Order: sequence, then C-alpha cells, then structure tokens
Amino acid sequence: MTRYAELVAQGLADERALVLVDRRGDRALITLSEPERLNRLSAGMMFQLQGRLDELVRDPSVRAVVLTGSDPAFSAGGDLEMIAAGAHAIRDNTNPSDTVDAWRWIRRQFGGVVRTITGSDTTFIAAINGAAAGVGLAFALACDVILASERAVLVPAFGRLGLVPEVGTSWLLTRRLGYHGAFAYYLRGGELDARAALTAGLVEEVHAHEALLAAAETWCDRVAAMPPSAIEMAKPLLRAAADATWEHALRLEEFAEANCFSAASVEQAARALLKTTA
Repeated sequence: MTRYAELVAQGLADERALVLVDRRGDRALITLSEPERLNRLSAGMMFQLQGRLDELVRDPSVRAVVLTGSDPAFSAGGDLEMIAAGAHAIRDNTNPSDTVDAWRWIRRQFGGVVRTITGSDTTFIAAINGAAAGVGLAFALACDVILASERAVLVPAFGRLGLVPEVGTSWLLTRRLGYHGAFAYYLRGGELDARAALTAGLVEEVHAHEALLAAAETWCDRVAAMPPSAIEMAKPLLRAAADATWEHALRLEEFAEANCFSAASVEQAARALLKTTA
C-alpha cells in the first residue's frame, strides 16, 4: 500500500468529530476542532473538512460560510508527524511511496479545499481566532473576506520545513505584498500579528477576540442583504479579474452585468431607489 493510500484509509477511518458545523438558516459556521493539537490538519480532519465543505457549497440555501478554529488556534497547518513520515517513506527504497504520493495529497486534499472555497459561488469568511500557519494560513487566505481577532498570528511556516509556499499562498502573497515583500516574509519565516497583518492588507478587519464571530455574522448579514445572483456572479468575476488584463476584465464585466438584468431583484432595487429619489 502506498503512503497516499494509507493516509486515505486513516482519514476515512477516523471517527472523531474533528470538524464541527453549525447551520443557521442561510449561513454556516465551520470549526476546525482538535484544540489540543492546535487544529493541525490530520488525515481525519482533512477528509471531514472536505466532506462538510462539499455538502455546504452544494446547498443553494447556504449563502455564507464562516471558517474558524477551536481556541487557541485557527490551525497550525500540516500535521508534522504526517510530514515527517511522508518524507521518510519517499526516501526509503523498501517503501513503495514516492513523490507522487505527496503530490496526490497536496493536490487532492489541501488543493481540494482551496479549490472548493475559491471555485464555489458561496461566500467564505475566515475568522482567524489565533495562530494560522502553513496550509492553515493558506485556507484562511483563500477565503473571500478575512477577519482576525486581536490574538491572531499569521505564520508562513513553509520555509522552516524546507518547503515552498503552497496551496495558492504564493499567488496571494505576491499580489498583496509584492514580490520583494512576499519573499522577505517567506525568508524571515516570522509571525505577523493581527495589526501588522491589517497594515499589510492580509486581513480586512481586526476585532476583540470575543467579538470575532459577531463580526463574521455581520458579514454574513451583508451577503444575505444582497440578491443571490449578484454575489454569485461577482465572486468569480472579481477572482478572474485579478489575473486579467483591463480589456479582459471589461469583457467579463459586460457579460456578467447583462446577465444580472435577467434577475427580478435588479428591477426591484431600481424601483426602490427611484422612490427614494423622487
């Protein structure tokens, strides 16, 4: 059995409740929940997280999802025991594992989560309640709105393990920090506290720790107040525009805007505004 097959079997066999979901009408709260291990992304947690995310994004009644961790951490990132065992297996000539096993896990599990977050029409709000490191940080940065408590700490961690930024982190950091800022952040391997992350543009807001989830709820309210079609079309448009030329972005907007006119909510909003300006 390859290392990847072993991890799949371990993940599917783990019956602990490592990912909690609280559904409330048009929104849901997902909590990574193994606090004694700082919510490290074990095989069990990864398969549960993927399953919960898939269920929520396929439900059209769920318009916003908040992603957070059980205190004291958001997520310390990849499971170090898994990383060490995987690296050893690849270098062990008597073991059938190879680098393809690592690729499969990174692509299908870690990459699968960020593709679900970024590729769905559902709005994702990260509520970073403590340390967010490595792949845990990547999951937070993949969300559409990123909030931090005063206790939040953003840790790149990849370099400490001899790894490169992964799971979309290189894309986001270079766009927020520029090449030189992203490279320096990676090279230092240091921590950014909540205020420094806000100054760098990596988080949208910083809140008192006990007020973090209430702030996330406010963003869910903003999503709920918008016509579903508008949010569902704006998310892929804005994500595509990040890599588009100005002309390409203009064309994307033109097609999306025309489609918006087919929604009754546009007429209702226009007539409501007419009444307020009459």
